[in-house]
Amino acid sequence: MRTSIIGIYEDEKVLMDAFNRLQSEGITIADVLSPIPLHGVWEKLKLTTRLPLATFLYGAFGAIATFGFLYWTSVVSYPLKFGGKPLNTLSFIIIMFVLTINIGTLFTFITYFIREKMYPGKKVELAVPRTTDDQFTIVIERPHNMSAEEQKKINTLLKETGAVDIIESNN
Repeated sequence: MRTSIIGIYEDEKVLMDAFNRLQSEGITIADVLSPIPLHGVWEKLKLTTRLPLATFLYGAFGAIATFGFLYWTSVVSYPLKFGGKPLNTLSFIIIMFVLTINIGTLFTFITYFIREKMYPGKKVELAVPRTTDDQFTIVIERPHNMSAEEQKKINTLLKETGAVDIIESNN
């Protein structure tokens, strides 16, 4: 079980200043929780995601599967005899476009929910429930071998940077 030190802030500008100061002091920040998007935090935390790649792959799968289904229905299962006229495959484009987007979106949602372990009936455990309303938090993971002096330094920095409260949480 890991332990985290959480600094709670009431203003996003104060939080961002604290974030920059903590990083300049060499403290590794695990996460920033906020009720609104904070621009630049992902880049500063060096977080990456492979979700756009998964969405692209799901969309490509959707396009190929849709084309295969349309080909099967119009050529193999129920071939139409056009009598020398050109095939009317332009209608395939709209169907392929819509189903590519729908399949990509559906599978991306499913992947996101599986990745985040979100499912119906899951008990939500928030260390600071007001982060979904009006408070901002900086989460610093506390290693097992952290000395009391290092923890005191982090707590002092959090207080100096405007944290209204500092708590420890077992996640």
